Amino acid sequence: MLAVAYGHIDAVSLLLEKEASVDAADILGCTALHRGIMTGHEECIQMLLEQEVLILCKDARGRTPLHYAAARGHATWLSELMQLALSEDYNFKDNQNYTPLHWASYHGNENCIEVLLEHKAFRNFNGNSFSPLHCAVTPLHAAAFADHVECLQLLLSHNAQVNAADNSGKTPLTIAAEKGHVGTVDFLVNSAKADLTLMDNDLNTSLHLASSKVCLKLYITFSRPLHIAAQNGLKMVVEELLAKGACVQAVDENGHTPALACAPNKDVADCLALILATMMPFSPSSTMTPLNFVSFKKDHLSRTLLCNSSNMSNTLNSYSKTLMNDEGAENGYNDNDSDSETF
Repeated sequence: MLAVAYGHIDAVSLLLEKEASVDAADILGCTALHRGIMTGHEECIQMLLEQEVLILCKDARGRTPLHYAAARGHATWLSELMQLALSEDYNFKDNQNYTPLHWASYHGNENCIEVLLEHKAFRNFNGNSFSPLHCAVTPLHAAAFADHVECLQLLLSHNAQVNAADNSGKTPLTIAAEKGHVGTVDFLVNSAKADLTLMDNDLNTSLHLASSKVCLKLYITFSRPLHIAAQNGLKMVVEELLAKGACVQAVDENGHTPALACAPNKDVADCLALILATMMPFSPSSTMTPLNFVSFKKDHLSRTLLCNSSNMSNTLNSYSKTLMNDEGAENGYNDNDSDSETF
């Protein structure tokens, strides 16, 4: 086992000639094949396979060499092991109900994900919702937690459910928002069209979690966050966005500001706009009237003059130090709570 782990080919060959047991396990339940996959010594692995070593032997945590190959990104060996493993009727989940696909997604190994998804037996998008992978109920959750956008794209292309929730009600989007993964949030919102209004068991939406963590970065990422929060009656999120300098004059595709977006439908919003226009204190020289307010609104939309650029610049600068402090605090988070140190 040590000879394989350190890649001592001559020693491995000699021990095999002396009929050393290829399936002997250490105190952690790892065999020579586990260690060879972990360290990536190809010649040693090949010598073991020629001795008909057990492919699906489990360590103390229920992980097979396939789990290790997926976690370490050894796509070639994973493919070969799978060809041997698929001849057996076997449950490919470890003691925490994770499959090799979960581990490949968590570690961002796209090549391994592609290999696994070629086989129906490995297209398992389920798992244990309470685990060291922080509620990673599906491989999609695992990829979102670890901020692997390419893996998310690959999994979704194979019909993974973007709004799947774990037992705590968290979706991949809420997990990404809570962790402050801007790239993942951007992809899930704008490309995968994840539902922004879904709540977890604590009644938090992704916007709530974004506001409490790295609101400024996600505010830039989200498409009209103030409109979305206002439309869904998320008072605390609206307060947080306003405090961070969200623009109350920004308009959506209908030409509505966040205030008008609260209306139940477009007709009501337009009526409200006319009433508000009548109440506006125009100067004597102003040509704005209630009758031409709608035309003004459409022109305002076409030019997309959302905010005064200097005001926004000042807002971003005023919160940059706060954001950096928040990120510094997060960097101190102890990732050893997960199983990532295993590999």
